[in-house]
Amino acid sequence: MGKIRVLVVDDAVVIRRLLGDCLAGDAEIEVVGAAANGRIALAKIPQVNPDVVTLDVEMPEMNGLETLIEIRKTHPRLPVIMFSTLTERGAAATLDALSAGANDYVTKPSNCGSVTVAMQRVRDDLVPKIRQLTGRAIAADAPAGARRDGAGSSLAKVAPVVPLQRRPAVPRGTAPIAVAAIGVSTGGPNALAELVPQLPGDLPVPVVIVQHMPPLFTRLLAERLDERSGLHVREGAAGDVLVPGRVYLAPGGHHMTVVRNGPRVQLALNDDPPENSCRPAVDVLFRSVVATYGAGTLGVILTGMGQDGLRGCELVRDAGGQVLAQDEATSVVWGMPGFVARAGLAERILPLKSIATEITNRVRSSRGATAALRQAPMKGSGAR
Repeated sequence: MGKIRVLVVDDAVVIRRLLGDCLAGDAEIEVVGAAANGRIALAKIPQVNPDVVTLDVEMPEMNGLETLIEIRKTHPRLPVIMFSTLTERGAAATLDALSAGANDYVTKPSNCGSVTVAMQRVRDDLVPKIRQLTGRAIAADAPAGARRDGAGSSLAKVAPVVPLQRRPAVPRGTAPIAVAAIGVSTGGPNALAELVPQLPGDLPVPVVIVQHMPPLFTRLLAERLDERSGLHVREGAAGDVLVPGRVYLAPGGHHMTVVRNGPRVQLALNDDPPENSCRPAVDVLFRSVVATYGAGTLGVILTGMGQDGLRGCELVRDAGGQVLAQDEATSVVWGMPGFVARAGLAERILPLKSIATEITNRVRSSRGATAALRQAPMKGSGAR
């Protein structure tokens, strides 16, 4: 098997050199070309025949999004990784690129203090993504890009599941579902953009989500989901009271948990060390949800690399709650849901298009016909 051929596209010569040096350290990766803008890149693709393209978001003449759109016309399956800045403009452009068919993204290092540190950060984030997208993964134990700030990861050939030492599960379905908790990583923005708008505006439970993304990206993602959904969607903040008909997205760079405060359940944030190399981490959220809601928990694991959420789903099952997982065919990466499915934790393994309906039906049926008809706060009916 030959080396993985990478075309680097960036208008900054310093960044092109940085990426080239980072990738040169991997014996299975070869940089076969570089381009200073999208037009040059489009001309080079048929010449160098890359396996992966890294594509800067902001470039003169033809920016990353414009270039991506053209690449998809002629090379619909060529893996493209966006290389973006941690700015509002860069984050917005990256989300647009993911919607337009980019496979993944890496954020440019900032405030690193040295070139060596910057190179190591890029290497840690980019090399695993290149390997995953070309089927050369060494391991699928963690999404590399989430190690510091919650960034996503890439396509993975997951390793065999190690059987969990689980206690006999409490009988499931004996308690009404009180909360839906969702964990997702690579492919998540598009998966959530399909799933969340399908949930009814009168869903009688709150929804809490961990999506592996860096700060700023999660706020913009929440805003976009809110615009498209009948449910209120917002980035979670410390002290938020969980309300039916609301969706709370964990902010990048922070673990999000739920805690009971008298009759209310509120969100809490912390900067504890990453778990599964992620912050926010799905397991952290799920652990707190089970401690608060017990058998009333519905856990949902969507597309993503690694196994964040596996232990959390074990806790959901042990408490008598229910678990759903996205199927392999519709997942960008069948890492996270694959681990859960193969560990025997999922009640059902479903295509993405069916999951919102399954969530809704399970919530309503578990709460009984009367509870199902109660009106949760509708979008636009009051303060968020």
